[in-house]
Amino acid sequence: MKTPAPMVKATRGGHLESLHRGHLAVARPDGALLDHLGDPDFPTFLRSAAKPFQVVPVVEEGLASKYGFTGEEIAVMCGSLSGQDFHVRAVSSILAKIGLDESFLDCGIHPPSHRPTAKALAAAGEKPRQIHNNCAGKHAAMLALCVHRGWSPKGYVSGSHPVQQLVKRFVAEMLGMKPDDLAQGLDGCGVLVFCAPLRAVARGYARLSWPEGDSAISQERAEAIKTITKACAAHPEMIAGDERICTDAMRAAGGKILAKTGSEGSYGISLLDAGMGVAFKIEDGSMRALPPAVVEVLVKCGSLTEEAANALEGYRRTHLKNHRGEMVGLIEPCLEWRGLERPDLRKSERS
Repeated sequence: MKTPAPMVKATRGGHLESLHRGHLAVARPDGALLDHLGDPDFPTFLRSAAKPFQVVPVVEEGLASKYGFTGEEIAVMCGSLSGQDFHVRAVSSILAKIGLDESFLDCGIHPPSHRPTAKALAAAGEKPRQIHNNCAGKHAAMLALCVHRGWSPKGYVSGSHPVQQLVKRFVAEMLGMKPDDLAQGLDGCGVLVFCAPLRAVARGYARLSWPEGDSAISQERAEAIKTITKACAAHPEMIAGDERICTDAMRAAGGKILAKTGSEGSYGISLLDAGMGVAFKIEDGSMRALPPAVVEVLVKCGSLTEEAANALEGYRRTHLKNHRGEMVGLIEPCLEWRGLERPDLRKSERS
């Protein structure tokens, strides 16, 4: 295993206090590694960064047209949701279209991560429900597959349920791997979660940006992938929510990226205008290091204008305050990476 690269630092009084190291990989859809920092083969649990891959069978098997799923609903299936009202409405609509309700969700309960929504819920005397879970959209997609395939929705979270095996196969294929080669565990919402080399994650995100860039991708799957990325790019609020780095970065980039957090410091980015995929992992799993790293990576990839980067400055550099409200430190990127020359692989391929 190669030495991880410094990515984000925390300083206090102008002196280094903490350092978050990690690994980064940039890949083409065919798996060719374009660049890397640290170990491009670092074993990485995708966590929620796998969600766009898990939605591919929903679109490829025709469920979007069969049930009339909207772009917002396809995007919410890919999201790690804040539990805001528009998220709840979209998930409820998906369930209604397949003839189920939120009682079928089995993702667990936690308060909405959007604090104003959580406060409003408590003020109304209501308790959080499964539909407020940040994985409710993904679970609604799995239930839709169960209804479509004629599988019982009962026990759908079990790793032995056919819907989980179907999802595993599609995730493996999107990463250019065999299902048996994926290490697995249980995610926070109770379903299978997969571990793969970081370069494979980058390849998967490259395929999301340019599926035709890999001859192994069928035309049918390519069209399904493009439907998903188009929905996500058009509805970034469904990928995370207000005041979240994924949503705000996608907005700032003007629809040129799909940015998706995992957990424990994993992250995937599709450069939709260049046909490449980027994946990185903060090795210590620190989530506080993700926002500065995301913005810095996007700047070095040429996905953000100077004006857009300035709009994300609050994510790029976070001021630390003590309990008296005094500024005592700073969290900021320290990524020593030259970045990308920014070729559009699709144009170079055509020429």
